[in-house]
Amino acid sequence: MLKGFRDFILRGNVVDLAVAVIIGAAFGAITASLTADVITPMISALVGAPDFSSMVFHMPTLRTVVPPNPLPANYVPPGEIHIGKFLNALISFLLNAAAIYFMIVVPMKYLMAKFEPAAPPPPPSTKTCPQCLSDIPVAATRCKFCTEPVALQA
Repeated sequence: MLKGFRDFILRGNVVDLAVAVIIGAAFGAITASLTADVITPMISALVGAPDFSSMVFHMPTLRTVVPPNPLPANYVPPGEIHIGKFLNALISFLLNAAAIYFMIVVPMKYLMAKFEPAAPPPPPSTKTCPQCLSDIPVAATRCKFCTEPVALQA
């Protein structure tokens, strides 16, 4: 039983997946910091808000709601839409997606194309009529343009 577990753990895919999860978590923290500490202040300077994540749209409510006492940690009053927090998450997602694409997907496509042998070209689907030089299907026995008999190709 332990030998099977050892073989499972030391299998290449499991180790690669574990490394990917750890690096992904660390990279997520880096992009979250880049979004919150670098990009958001630049955008907030353009918008004029001191903190981009504090951008809130206030919508009128149809009735008055009494907030709970004590307030929960993530309490959002009715009628407040926290668009800044959403934009922070969106920017962070786009940075993660771009980094994964340009640092992993593009190089892997390049390496796979380099190491895989080139596929042989597909067989031709047409042949040339010896009489009128038009393209006809390979299986044709007579040209559809000049009706000249054509030999089948082997």
